[in-house]
Amino acid sequence: MLAIIDYGAGNLTSVKLAFERIGASVLVTSDPAKISAADRVVFPGVGSAGSGMNEFSKRGFKEVFRDAVAQGKPVLAICLGMQMLFERSAEDGGVAGLGILPGTVEAFNFSAESRIKIPHMGWNSVHFNQQHPMMKGIRQDDAFYFVHSYFVAAGTPAVTIGLTEYGGFKFTSISGQRNLFATQFHPERSGAVGLQLLENFLSWDGQVCC
Repeated sequence: MLAIIDYGAGNLTSVKLAFERIGASVLVTSDPAKISAADRVVFPGVGSAGSGMNEFSKRGFKEVFRDAVAQGKPVLAICLGMQMLFERSAEDGGVAGLGILPGTVEAFNFSAESRIKIPHMGWNSVHFNQQHPMMKGIRQDDAFYFVHSYFVAAGTPAVTIGLTEYGGFKFTSISGQRNLFATQFHPERSGAVGLQLLENFLSWDGQVCC
């Protein structure tokens, strides 16, 4: 069973419909016990780090989610879900994250003269700097759909799987380690290439290498 965590901050309907479009049986749940029983877990998210972490903690998901990662279950985190995996976010005056991955979440800081729009919104390419089973059938520099004002500053290159450039600045757009795979972009809004990534997740065993 595939469980999508409902903590009040997810793009739940779009994620659920995207998985159902490729034939998956999906459960959207706010019940920690059902998440514990799932074979694979999706951690979506839109909104702010402060409210997201508050609701995630209040609903009892922190230990359940950590256990799923520790047990080796395939886990996919999306957008805010990816950012919450890290140690701290600068959003909302500073918010502690889950600390599962090393690094912080920072605000884009472009000069007014640059006229670069924030949030970063729309299609942009992703350059893979690591081979990964989740990228099967996806070409180098394929484009995905982004909507975000903050970015991950990974604490070590090992957890950066893909990079994207915006306004001449490169940021981590795919991160993860072992059975954990996370995207800053929204695969559920990324057309055929996004569906390919979700399909890869359905068959991924959580192993990074052969």
